[in-house]
Amino acid sequence: MSVFREIIEGLFIGFSTTVGVVSTYQTLVSCAGLFRKKEQVTHEPEKTFAVLIAAHNESAVIAPLIENLKKLDYPREKYDIFVICDNCTDNTAEISRAHGAIACERFDTSKRGKGFGIEWMLENLWARPEQYDAVVMFDADNLVEKNFLRVMNDRLCKGARVIQGYLDSKNPFDSWITLSYAVTYWFTNRMWQLARHNLGLPNTLGGTGLCIESSLLKEMGWGATSLTEDLEFATRCIERGIYPTWAHDTKVWDEKPIDLKSSMRQRLRWMQGHYDVAGRYIGSVLKNGITKGRLGMLDAAFYLFQPMYVLIVTFMSLVFLGRFFEIDMLMPAASILPSWLVYTSTAVFYLLPFMALYLEKVPLKGYLGILCLPFFFLTWLPIMFYAFFTKKNQVWSHTSHSRAIRIEEIQQ
Repeated sequence: MSVFREIIEGLFIGFSTTVGVVSTYQTLVSCAGLFRKKEQVTHEPEKTFAVLIAAHNESAVIAPLIENLKKLDYPREKYDIFVICDNCTDNTAEISRAHGAIACERFDTSKRGKGFGIEWMLENLWARPEQYDAVVMFDADNLVEKNFLRVMNDRLCKGARVIQGYLDSKNPFDSWITLSYAVTYWFTNRMWQLARHNLGLPNTLGGTGLCIESSLLKEMGWGATSLTEDLEFATRCIERGIYPTWAHDTKVWDEKPIDLKSSMRQRLRWMQGHYDVAGRYIGSVLKNGITKGRLGMLDAAFYLFQPMYVLIVTFMSLVFLGRFFEIDMLMPAASILPSWLVYTSTAVFYLLPFMALYLEKVPLKGYLGILCLPFFFLTWLPIMFYAFFTKKNQVWSHTSHSRAIRIEEIQQ
């Protein structure tokens, strides 16, 4: 029995140390988000853009986005708006055309999902006589800041090839669910995305509000048809040494699910896609990072491992809870990390969400979302467990949108 206990305690030491090292690393990286150097737009409009809107039965929200896009602070002749009407059974296409967009209708029930729709649209785009310097992608429920294309043009002129814009929420105060989403995004934008941008590490793509150089898309192909096409394409880029970058100075707003059921269905799709992409790419990204000595690739591998890391941390938390109540079989050995480092890292970790909201100038009532986060996190745990065992599921689940908010309302 003593040998078994020694083995268990050895495993606990390994788990505790791994968790401590990863948590300390993430906390230190996040601290880079405390600082922001505003990047000036120095290039005049030069690039041409194909603006793609992914839409499936989005008649309730498509018109405000198209009207918003037509009024961007960028020469109108330098960008065209395309709506991918993907297996629509409503009048999304008719509304899109009535508002001046190019509606492209796709009907293929064997290949359902946003990734397949984008792949189909790009093939059609390359066949058109007019070609574009870059492709911008939005979801139909989005609203876009007026300077978006100017910022993307500037980043492209400065050498960026894949750019993600700031993601914000249209409806942060509709429910405790939407507020939890919003706080998560505010924190991630500042302490994950901006922090990594400041350090020269690769950023993650958020599925909307992103810009990709056309030559890169033609070179690589889209090839991202999983449930998380954004993660798949970003990982393929990083695998090749092409790091997505971050534009903190231009925003995209999208609609978050209001109720728990819709939220969990959406997040289950995200997690299934995440596990699927991680299983296919984490080995090659990790190998390339080690052999080429690229910290950015190792950081990307860490991101792919995140859900498993969360599950390990949850397990360790239960173990430590057992120790607190002196349950003999759950008595873990201590980590080999010094106590002062663990305590300091933990204190900073819990302080960072407050700093993120303060630095992002979030309204005071937004801080209530921090109180919701522990409950929101608990709803993630069954999703992560279930998604791990259903990661081969590739059935797309659509999140319906109904908030036809206009950009003027957001700006007010």
